Amino acid sequence: MTARTDISTIEDIKLLVDTFYSKVQKDEFIGPIFNEKIGNRWPEHLEKMYRFWQTILLEVHTYSGSPFPPHKQLPVDKEHFDRWMSIFTATADQLFAGPIADEAKLRAKNMAEMFNYKINYFRDAEQKGDLLNSK
Repeated sequence: MTARTDISTIEDIKLLVDTFYSKVQKDEFIGPIFNEKIGNRWPEHLEKMYRFWQTILLEVHTYSGSPFPPHKQLPVDKEHFDRWMSIFTATADQLFAGPIADEAKLRAKNMAEMFNYKINYFRDAEQKGDLLNSK
C-alpha cells in the first residue's frame, strides 16, 4: 500500500469526488435521493463538484454560483446529512492525509450542517405559511 499524500492537484480533487459519488450512488440510504434528483446528469454534476472543491481547497477559482438552492427542496433530514458526511470522511481518509484533506472534511461538515439547518428553516417557514394560508 502506498502512503497517502495530501490533496494538491485537480486530479486529486477528481479522485476524491469520483470515489465519493460512486459510493453515494450505491448507498442504500442516500443513493436513491441523489440518483432521482440527478438522473442522467451525473457527468455535469461531477464537473460542477470538481470546480467547487478546486475553488475551496486549491484556491483555483473555477466555481461560481450558490451551492444551496438546488438542495433546498430535497427530501432529506439530519440522518441523510450524517450518512453523506460519514461517506465523505471515510473516502477522504481512505485516499488522502494532510492539512488540505483535513480542510476538505471540515468544509464538508460545515456545509452539511448549514444545508441541514437551511433546509429545515425553509421547510418550517413553508409549513407556517401553509398554516396561515389555510386559516
